[in-house]
Amino acid sequence: MKGKIRSVLVGFLTNTVGSLLVTLRPQKVKQLSEKGLTLVLGDNLSLSERLMRRAILKKIEKNEDHDQLAQLHKTYWAKQGDHFVNNTEDNLKNIHLPAYKDTLDVLKNEISNAPMAFEKLVEIGTGNGSVLNYLSSNYPDIKDFIGIDLSEEQTKINQINYKDNSKLKFIGGDVLDWLENQQQGNFVFLTFRGVLEYFTQQQLIVFFKKLNALGNIIFYAIEPTDSEHNYETNQNSKVYGVEGSFSHNYEKLFKDTGFNVWYSDAKSESGHPYIIKIVGSKNF
Repeated sequence: MKGKIRSVLVGFLTNTVGSLLVTLRPQKVKQLSEKGLTLVLGDNLSLSERLMRRAILKKIEKNEDHDQLAQLHKTYWAKQGDHFVNNTEDNLKNIHLPAYKDTLDVLKNEISNAPMAFEKLVEIGTGNGSVLNYLSSNYPDIKDFIGIDLSEEQTKINQINYKDNSKLKFIGGDVLDWLENQQQGNFVFLTFRGVLEYFTQQQLIVFFKKLNALGNIIFYAIEPTDSEHNYETNQNSKVYGVEGSFSHNYEKLFKDTGFNVWYSDAKSESGHPYIIKIVGSKNF
């Protein structure tokens, strides 16, 4: 009951005070947008800034301006990704990675049983690199592990922290830009607990089509989705949650862009309202 009352109160303040502040303080709106609005961690935003953030996201969602929303997310991860990692790396190391080791073993077995050799694994949104580092010790069939992240600062930190692991390479920037310089080959792509949710549906379609033309591809997506997203009645992507991220119909998106789905599962996490979808696909 307390949670429901709080939600109603926050919604009311967002629609009134937050919306008014957005109108009266355009310079502050610009400052907030230039930092990205995806998450609020600790006390990095004041109460008024939090209400403005919610009002801005609600307006974008109402206008269905998914491109603007995706750009705000991209800005956040590029400029504040290292801050997020610093605040959450203990959870990743002690909770999330241990909970998904069996799930990651499913991908390991698929790689081992593939009819061709896969020597490169690319983790998109690698964060602090701990998942990639774990995989480098447990996936013997892979020689090169590449971590791509929008945060240039976090990339520099990873390069220092993992300098003794010759299997790892960290690259700062957009994965779509990185793809432009890649030659044909056999690649494994992985996302772990929240990367593709910041792409629009159209961006994912473009991305998956480019991957399909790159060579033999295995893609293993571990992504949050809206627990209320009914794919039978709404096959398209939708905005959801306090982050304003996208709940995608991953199986349909992979199939529509020429991939075959070889694995599908879902997990719930205690204390979280979303569902983690695990979808494995390949184009051979």
